Amino acid sequence: MKFRKSLDLLLLEASESGEHTLKRTLGLWNLITLGVGAIIGAGLFVQTARAAAENVGPAVTLGFILAASGCALAGLCYAEFASMIPVAGSAYTYTYATMGEVVAWIVGWDLVLEYGVSAATVAISWSEYFNKFIEKFGVIIPYEFCHSPFQVSVDGVHGIANLPALAIVAIVSLLLVRGISESVTLNNLMVVVKVAIVITFILIGWTFINPMNHTPYIPENMGEAKVFSGEMDLWAYLTSGDFGKFGWGGIVCAAGVVFFAFNGFDAVSTAAQEAKNPSKDMPIAILGALVICTILYVLFGHVLTGVANYKEFATVGQEASVVYAIETYMQNYQWLSMLITVAILAGFTSVILVMLLGQSRVFYTMSQDGLIPKVFSDLHPRFKTPYKSNLIFLAFIGIVAAVIPVDVVGKMTSIGALFAFTLVCLGILILRKTDPNRHRPFKTPFMPFVPILGIIVCVVMMLGLGRDSWIQLFSWTAIGLVLYLSYGMRNSVIRKSQRK
Repeated sequence: MKFRKSLDLLLLEASESGEHTLKRTLGLWNLITLGVGAIIGAGLFVQTARAAAENVGPAVTLGFILAASGCALAGLCYAEFASMIPVAGSAYTYTYATMGEVVAWIVGWDLVLEYGVSAATVAISWSEYFNKFIEKFGVIIPYEFCHSPFQVSVDGVHGIANLPALAIVAIVSLLLVRGISESVTLNNLMVVVKVAIVITFILIGWTFINPMNHTPYIPENMGEAKVFSGEMDLWAYLTSGDFGKFGWGGIVCAAGVVFFAFNGFDAVSTAAQEAKNPSKDMPIAILGALVICTILYVLFGHVLTGVANYKEFATVGQEASVVYAIETYMQNYQWLSMLITVAILAGFTSVILVMLLGQSRVFYTMSQDGLIPKVFSDLHPRFKTPYKSNLIFLAFIGIVAAVIPVDVVGKMTSIGALFAFTLVCLGILILRKTDPNRHRPFKTPFMPFVPILGIIVCVVMMLGLGRDSWIQLFSWTAIGLVLYLSYGMRNSVIRKSQRK
């Protein structure tokens, strides 16, 4: 708590203009589409069927609502911070102002899991769907050039590098170097395409819903039923391995699974320093994007589990579950399966763009604070973008996407995001106590219940992610602390100013 960055200093930085600052070019519509662009992606098209098959059946809609509730609680806290402190650092900056430098470093470092590693994960999935898409036109990329060196085909062919994944990371990174306006234009286009296709699936699919597929809506968990009847104690049930496999417990676990579908909504706050009117627009954009996506998610999940029985997704369909449902049950609408693939590619592209945008902006702010090298905050003389940071992450994320399998990098993103959400909720509680008279353009309602509930919901979802995710979080944090002790602590601008 000793080395904190004062709100007055943050507001002074936010008010600066000139050649060494980011350009304020984003309006409300652009900010909302950034949020929708970050949210609608792999989670909707992949995790919906997975959660339905493994955890909750047709009640995946309730899992979406629970996950959205946790995000909304955190979103209200993000909205207050973003309206007060319109700078690029997001959760990193908010914790710097409330909990001090060490916690801020941990959050900033762990946001690499949410933004950087997430971008690599989505790039690998983009490559898989891109390969399937071009195969329909007779174009086939050799196995060794679209898989990592750790993957081997059934014919014994070893992968060399996932070149399509590397290519999409490179294209998006270079676009981000070119400028925020150009990047947002592409994102807007991708958002319109994928939302239009999702709505088309909902409208057409609704007419193919079989009510029997929604019966029972919450499949029974026998262990849970024994707890309710008194035949089994709660602890025995929780440790039996049956918790989360349908029943009401399945809804909780499904929320943790589909939370990935909401991952990235907070990335809107990283663009605060490039917004024209951040105090007014940031809260609307953060919460507006969440509301839009939650409505689409619930309707999408209801239609998908109504068209096809959730049990089928455990054995067939897998990642192509939506395509499977269309081709199997929606006769004469095979053309829609092609559009779904287009929507998935558009969704993945916009997610990669917003994740890379958020990552470079967080490191831009950390670099200005002296915690990481200055190269991450160098702006292009013409485009006013942190181009060196974009190029460094192009190399890092591009290599990760090209040579590491998706199952290795894909498990680390949700816990990093939930950790940041928890600390942002805690930060609001601290700031209301330490600086109660500060002007707040947007105030989190129902204090202190909203941030406290936000902390509880996020921690519960973190616990539901399993031991491996916690080990990865602690390991990644330990690496970050070594870097902080060896570089950040010695070069911190705040520490240097307090030593004088």
